[in-house]
Amino acid sequence: MADSKNDRITEYTDSEVIEELIPQIEIPKQKEFYKIPRRFGSIPIDELPLGCDLDKQYYKIYPRVGLPFQKANRVTFGYPELDPNRLFWGDNLHVMRMLPSNSINLIYIDPPFFSDRNYNVLFGDQNEIRSFTDIWEGGMPSYLIWLNARLLEMKRLLKSTGSLFVHLDSHAAHYVKTELDKIFGYDNFRNEIIWKRSSGHPLSIKKFESVTDTILVYSKSEDVYFSSVPQPLEDKVIQRDYKSKDEHGYYQNVDLTGGKGGGKEAYMPFKGTLPTKGRAWAPPRREKLPEWASKKLPANYAKMNQLEKCHALDEIGMIYWSKSKNPRFKRYLPENPTRFATNLWDDIVVLSSMSKERIGYPTQKPQSLLERIIKSSTKEGDTVADFFCGGGTTPIVSQKLNRKWIASDQSRVAVAITQSRLESLFEDGKKQITLTEVPDISVEYWGTYEIPELENLSDDEFRDFIISAYGGRSSTSSDYIHGFKREMPIFVGSSKQDSQVTKNEVINFAKDISEKKGKKQGIMLAWSFAQSARVAVEKLFQEGETSVDLIQISLTEIESSEFRAHITKLHNEYDSFLKFILPPEVIVHHKKIKSMIYEFDGTESISLNSGASIVNIQWDLDYRGRFTPTEGFAYGRDQKGKPLFKIQYKFERVGKTPIACRVQDDLGGEKIYTEIISVS
Repeated sequence: MADSKNDRITEYTDSEVIEELIPQIEIPKQKEFYKIPRRFGSIPIDELPLGCDLDKQYYKIYPRVGLPFQKANRVTFGYPELDPNRLFWGDNLHVMRMLPSNSINLIYIDPPFFSDRNYNVLFGDQNEIRSFTDIWEGGMPSYLIWLNARLLEMKRLLKSTGSLFVHLDSHAAHYVKTELDKIFGYDNFRNEIIWKRSSGHPLSIKKFESVTDTILVYSKSEDVYFSSVPQPLEDKVIQRDYKSKDEHGYYQNVDLTGGKGGGKEAYMPFKGTLPTKGRAWAPPRREKLPEWASKKLPANYAKMNQLEKCHALDEIGMIYWSKSKNPRFKRYLPENPTRFATNLWDDIVVLSSMSKERIGYPTQKPQSLLERIIKSSTKEGDTVADFFCGGGTTPIVSQKLNRKWIASDQSRVAVAITQSRLESLFEDGKKQITLTEVPDISVEYWGTYEIPELENLSDDEFRDFIISAYGGRSSTSSDYIHGFKREMPIFVGSSKQDSQVTKNEVINFAKDISEKKGKKQGIMLAWSFAQSARVAVEKLFQEGETSVDLIQISLTEIESSEFRAHITKLHNEYDSFLKFILPPEVIVHHKKIKSMIYEFDGTESISLNSGASIVNIQWDLDYRGRFTPTEGFAYGRDQKGKPLFKIQYKFERVGKTPIACRVQDDLGGEKIYTEIISVS
């Protein structure tokens, strides 16, 4: 559900960022870490991350682009007063640069691996393909520079207690760790988590098969938040370790000694037995014991010395004596046995082809993986971010765990799938089932903008948007001067694409800039200009009174127009920024196959954007006003990974049934089609 027109366009630069348009992000000085012994002579060491300029950092390679966000949709769950969670479509570097510093508690990213570039192209969007081509153009250095620019922005966004989890494979993990040590500081490295994602296959190859991924964990500071995460104790561990049994249950015999510590009694004989040389008696605290044992201990147990505690435990049967008279502590198996997670995660398996979580793309991560990460580094109400969100596992788990979240992806299809999965969380049989206060979802675009949504804006909102996108500033100084760019007056035409700037508007604008501002030049921005307007401009120029530069915004000419030049000239990778797109034309046919089974065909749907093609169709076969794809129909692909535009579905009931499909092209154009069919 879209929000009101007055809230369609967000603030063009978040208020917290206005004074730090080009912020200097601290890179730690680590002279001792990079110190070279004198005996090696003078050896140059680059302490800066690869590609980082000392003064401009990554703004030198990737200049700032101050484009606005377009609020394309607002999914509401009935609590509009709450700050919405935000789902962005756009280049994550520039999205992050528009967000406020010190605002996020946890960032998890699963960036494209430095392996097979075709494997990393998941959804087939042109933005996705173009980005990955740029990443791999220069090999590993190109990949690291591309990633480093984003990692440095993530550091800026993290709160002082925040953590970053970077998910990688063996091809680049060691290179990326070197860069992260420079960006976050070697002392802020927290963990190298090894995730055993599969058991492997009996392949005949000349190396050991890779069955693990690496997750590198860094904190922004020493003041990091971390909470140990308990996990169920595996049956094989229970059977191996808890073999002994008495009237209180199964138990294991564990060492009763610890490192040196305590008073002299800790080193004295316990019933004739001395502790192991170099160690001391270390009986457990009361809270570590079973409830029945805790109740039997003396009330002053906590004040006893170590030797006295050993005797007290022995009196209630908590000490096991071996045949060699060696005392050991009985650790009983609890009712719900758990252990704290270590850095080896071998209990979380990849999604099987039959998993209900699975939506069909190859790099989808299981929700249990993200649940462990989020629980370890955040509390309820904290903010979690994923700037390579793919199919949306991170925001989905964050939503389930009552965390706020920010997510982005450069693929329009990925954003649509994420949105659909999030909406489905709170529906059961198409009835909204929100039992707690759930924030809305604000779906926002950066760099590519939908023309129909812009046409729905008021003229004032449209002017503000266009002037911001053009790099100017809005003004209300007169009826015909709507803003300025480097002190040059700007006029913006109607938001309606079929409306042309007229001769009278040219003349009135010319009078305002000449008489009220004393200017001799001005800029008119519009979808199109009437021929009479062009004649008026030429006449004004020939008379020498004023010169008005016309810039036409049109779907066919915008990529080469002056309107985009201030963006595209900054970097050769910016050619895809500041584009305007139309929704596709959706054509759907359906036919009955047999009783209750129907075929739906969207093959004839076409993109209205130049050079684009349809790349995904989602199906909601029980549409009730809010589009939520039917299970298994959010991301249709055949066995070769090609889009599926034709499906079959078996309905559960006869009668009139509303159905819908959401169609996306590979430039980001999207449209929802609805129809009521009679099922028999």
